[in-house]
Amino acid sequence: MLTINKRIPGGRGLAGVLLKRAATVELDWDARARSRIDATDSQGRRLGIFLPRGQVLRGGDALVAEDGSLVRVLAAPQPVLVVRHCAEHGSPFDLLRAAYHLGNRHVSLELQADHLKLEPDPVLADMLRGMHLIVEEAEAAFEPEAGAYAAEGHGHGHEHAHVHGPGCGHDHAHAHDHGHTHDHGHDH
Repeated sequence: MLTINKRIPGGRGLAGVLLKRAATVELDWDARARSRIDATDSQGRRLGIFLPRGQVLRGGDALVAEDGSLVRVLAAPQPVLVVRHCAEHGSPFDLLRAAYHLGNRHVSLELQADHLKLEPDPVLADMLRGMHLIVEEAEAAFEPEAGAYAAEGHGHGHEHAHVHGPGCGHDHAHAHDHGHTHDHGHDH
């Protein structure tokens, strides 16, 4: 068994050619949300993945094995409910309302601009249909939001520029590339 205990979110900093050549491991959300995972990669190697508790794997993450080899994580297609607003009887705002109600129930939820995804649940499906939303069963990768208290947010490392309204007196940009610090060579 090949032991893995290092994760590189999104494969950041690794050359694309290395990621392309890496073995892959395809895992559904239930497996990726665990800290101890037994799996088999695309080369037929048995993997023992041991991550710190609370850390989840995302599709596109890279894993570093004890022998230095890389394994790229793929989000496996799994049964999901895809929820869309009904253009005939509602508006896109209905998705926002649905996300609010699902969040109150602590449902793992993937947010997209035009749809929501959640794991199958007949009671929730009926509730959403009662809100005049279109609910369809599908097989798709599932990447739910990490939540407000997750160390890495929803897994992106890019900057956002903010322009504040009148009276604020300043514009600024800040990065959301958490997990490391920068030495600026001066005291704060």
